Amino acid sequence: MEQPQQCFTRIQSFYPELSETEKKVADYILQFPEKIMHQTITQVSEDIGVATSTVFRFCQRMGFKGYQAMKIVLASEVALPIREMVQEKIQEHDNERAVTEKIFNTSIRTFKDTIQMMDFSLIKKAVKAILQAERVEFYGIGGSGIVALDAHHKFIGSGITTVAYTDPYLQLRAASQLTEKDVAVIISDSGANTDTIQVCEAAKEAGAKTIVITNLTKSSLNKKADVLLRTVSNGVEMRSEDVFSRIVQLSLIDALYTNVIKGKKEMGQGPMGRIKKLFE
Repeated sequence: MEQPQQCFTRIQSFYPELSETEKKVADYILQFPEKIMHQTITQVSEDIGVATSTVFRFCQRMGFKGYQAMKIVLASEVALPIREMVQEKIQEHDNERAVTEKIFNTSIRTFKDTIQMMDFSLIKKAVKAILQAERVEFYGIGGSGIVALDAHHKFIGSGITTVAYTDPYLQLRAASQLTEKDVAVIISDSGANTDTIQVCEAAKEAGAKTIVITNLTKSSLNKKADVLLRTVSNGVEMRSEDVFSRIVQLSLIDALYTNVIKGKKEMGQGPMGRIKKLFE
């Protein structure tokens, strides 16, 4: 098993899914990372008031082989001159440069965190499903709707019939008309929107494969996905919508598209060539 390269991000991302006992371990690690560098697993368990086996299982839940493996990664993060995992908050006194730098830095961290958390076997599975599909439909509401429209715009050149829906009513009607030869790509920031969940259920009931792109949160939408592509969000305060989540989702769509074109060269080059000629 490949060891994760980040500890703080994994804990923060999985936090909503943890049990109350696991949250005690998570809270301790997040609050006293420097202290843990000099502690054994027994000392940590005594401080928290849980069994050593609980701490060990928590480390494995985060993807590490054990406590020592987690400590090594934790040590590398603690040693950073500036903690990359710390969210940069925009303050009222920040000037234009400060705001811009914080926005860019948070975007960079979002990409780094997502790539560290990503399961590339699921990327491969998603690409395979799209390659085998006769029709791919993209669904998203609000900011995620923009991502769905962008995906449709890109996949027009893939040789695969594609469309995007951003209206909840049309989404539900369209999803119910899919077949087992189709793929529904459902994009949701939180994975908790009731309309989006209903669309996913309708697509699955119709026999279509479902690919869900969402943040690392616990939701019923995640459980309904045939392929779950999770992203990490490092939102900055004072934002009504998670801009950074949308940015990384757009890039994930780019990655899926490029992999599809790469895996389907003959079908991809023909349509793209015809499209280019229209604008010459």
